[in-house]
Amino acid sequence: MMEKRTVALITGSSSGLGRTTAMALAHQGYDIAVNYVHSVDEAQLLVSQIQQVGVRAVAIQGDVTVIEDVQRLISRVQSSLGGIDILVNSAGPFVRERRLFAAYSLEEMDYLVRGNLLSVMQLDALVLPHMRENGWGRIIHFGFGHASEARGWPHRAVYAAAKVGLVSFTKTLAEEEAANGITVNMIAPGDIRGANKEKTIAEVEHVVDEETPRGRPGTGEDVARMISFLCLPQSDFITGNVIDITGGLDPIKTIPVLKNKVH
Repeated sequence: MMEKRTVALITGSSSGLGRTTAMALAHQGYDIAVNYVHSVDEAQLLVSQIQQVGVRAVAIQGDVTVIEDVQRLISRVQSSLGGIDILVNSAGPFVRERRLFAAYSLEEMDYLVRGNLLSVMQLDALVLPHMRENGWGRIIHFGFGHASEARGWPHRAVYAAAKVGLVSFTKTLAEEEAANGITVNMIAPGDIRGANKEKTIAEVEHVVDEETPRGRPGTGEDVARMISFLCLPQSDFITGNVIDITGGLDPIKTIPVLKNKVH
């Protein structure tokens, strides 16, 4: 009889926090589906590195903001590796430029909300039948530090609204699916930037970060360690949580909002 393998899909995993998470789950013994939009070379490199760990891996192109891509992504993973047991929704568009809400176009609003909320709900819906059939599943959402408090975030109105909506959905889905052995949690990282997303804790433990109360920058390992823990079979009693991984940093700082009225 063929051994039942645990399959994990990590969206947006060719680089950054998604990449670090993919490697961490591979070391946990799970088969990995790497998802990318444009970075095909990076995705293929990651697949080869994961395969060296001794598990199966595939790279599948797909933009989570496009519903046809979402459907194709799930179908391709299922045909290549089998049903999806772990879904890590790390993909999510973000506009780093600070802008008032009035400066966003309607198309940008649609893109940000679709990429950070609606696509996550659609992906979750497509993996639930397999998880329910097996009586086991792990779903991880991504938010931002203090998202569960639903505070205003000047210059981040659209992104924040989508993620705060995702907080509510996380808690609702967790309650609905708990009896089916499926846990749903949200990881809420602090301001982990650039290359630090793929670094280990050891690489930054002596680096000073004056913004973070902990005193060092956050890393991809900080996030991946928590996701790995939540994906363990023994973590079945932890569900519906929003877990801040911020080193004590509050990313929602009071920022002076321009007072100039539009005449």
